[in-house]
Amino acid sequence: MTETNRHFLFLQGPHGPWFHRLGQHLRQTGARVTRVGFNLGDRVFWPGPGYIAFQDPQDRWPETCDRLMADLAVTDLVLYGDTRPIHAQAIRLARARGITVHVFEEGYLRPYWITYERGGSNGHSRLMELTVAEMRQALARVDLDLPEVPATWGDMRQHMFWGALYHGCVAAGRRAYRNFRPHRALTVGQEFLLYLRRFLMMPVHRIERRLATRRIRNGGFPYHLAILQLEHDASFRAHSPFASMTDFLAEVVKGFAEGAPGHHHLVFKAHPLEDGRVPLLPEIRRLARLHGVAGRVHFVRGGKLAELLNDARSAVTVNSTAGQQALWRGLPIRTFGAAVYAKPEFVSSQPLDAFFAAPERPDTRAYRDYRHFLLETSQIVGGFYSARGRRRLLRQVVDLMLAPEDPYSALLSGTAAPRQQLRLVR
Repeated sequence: MTETNRHFLFLQGPHGPWFHRLGQHLRQTGARVTRVGFNLGDRVFWPGPGYIAFQDPQDRWPETCDRLMADLAVTDLVLYGDTRPIHAQAIRLARARGITVHVFEEGYLRPYWITYERGGSNGHSRLMELTVAEMRQALARVDLDLPEVPATWGDMRQHMFWGALYHGCVAAGRRAYRNFRPHRALTVGQEFLLYLRRFLMMPVHRIERRLATRRIRNGGFPYHLAILQLEHDASFRAHSPFASMTDFLAEVVKGFAEGAPGHHHLVFKAHPLEDGRVPLLPEIRRLARLHGVAGRVHFVRGGKLAELLNDARSAVTVNSTAGQQALWRGLPIRTFGAAVYAKPEFVSSQPLDAFFAAPERPDTRAYRDYRHFLLETSQIVGGFYSARGRRRLLRQVVDLMLAPEDPYSALLSGTAAPRQQLRLVR
C-alpha cells in the first residue's frame, strides 16, 4: 500500500501539540489525516484541517466510529494508550476491519524514550508473549552500546503545563461538548484544579522531598523501596490485581512487617505526578502503626528515583515502568500486576514476606538483553512534551508508522532499519 492510499484516523493523544505535529508530517508523505476530537482541549491542540468533533452521547461512539472508518476508508488508527473506553472500542472495530492500530505510550525506558507499538501497549503489548530467548536470537544481528539509565523522569514542567492547559480548555468548552465524559473518575474541573495545584506547589514539595531523602540517606539503615504509581494510570487500572493504591500499600506494609529483618526500613516513593487525589501519607502512617513498624516506614514525595535506588536493597511495585531502573542496577524486584518486563529470568515470584527476608537476585545479563531489544524496537528517542523531544521523535516515528512491519517483527525477521540512539550529555 502506498502512502497516498493511506488514511490515518487520530483519536486522543498526549497533552500538548505532539499529535498535531505528527499529523502534519504524515500529510507530507501523501497520506490523508483526520482527527476526531471529544472536547475543546482536543480541538485547541489540533488547530489545522481534518478535525471532526464528536459531540453526541458517548454510547453513540462505536456506531459513529465504525461509520467513519468505512466512509473515510481508514487504513490506520492512531491513539495514545489503549484502555480508555473510546480507544478500546475503536481498537475492536479497527481489528475487525483489518486496520493497523498505532499505539503511543510513555516510555517503558523513560524518560528519554517514548513507546511506539502496534495493536496494544503495557499488558496488551506483544512483549508480554515474547521470551528472552526469542529476543536474544533477534539481537544476534545487531551490536549496540547501551546508554546508562537516566536519573530524571523527563519533561516534568512541560508535562504539568500542557496538562493544566488541556484540562482548562476542556472545562471552558463544556457547553459545546456537553456529552464528553473523561475516562477518569474526577470531573474536568477537579482535574484542572489538581494540575494547577501540583504546578504551584512544586517549590514546597521540593523542600519536603529533600528533607525526607536526607533523613533516609543519613539514617545508615538498610531499606527496601516501594515504587508507587498513579492510581488512575492505565497500567494500574487495567493490568493490576488491586482495586486501589491503598490495597497495594496494605499488602506491602504487611509483607514487610512479617518478613523483613528488624533493622531494615521501608521507603515509599510517590510518582512524580502524584497530585494528592489519594491520601497516601496518612494511609501509610496508619498501616505502619497497625503492623508495629511506624519507626521504620518512610514516604518521599516524587523527585528523582535514582538517588533512592542507588542505596536500596530491593524494590517492589505493582507494574511501574520505573521498576526497570531497579533491574538496571541489579536490584531484586517483586511485581504484582502485568508488566512488560516481568520475565521469570529477572523478576522475583517469591511470597512478599520471603522477598523482604531474602530477595532473589535477578539475572542481570538477561535483563540487559531485554533492554537492548527494547531500544532496538519500541523505544524511540524523544518526548511528547518539549519541543526538542518532539523534534527527535519525528525523525524516526513517521518511518516506523509507514513501515510494513511493526518494530518487533522487523527485528525478529532481520529487516529492521538502523536506529538513532541517545547520546547523554554530561
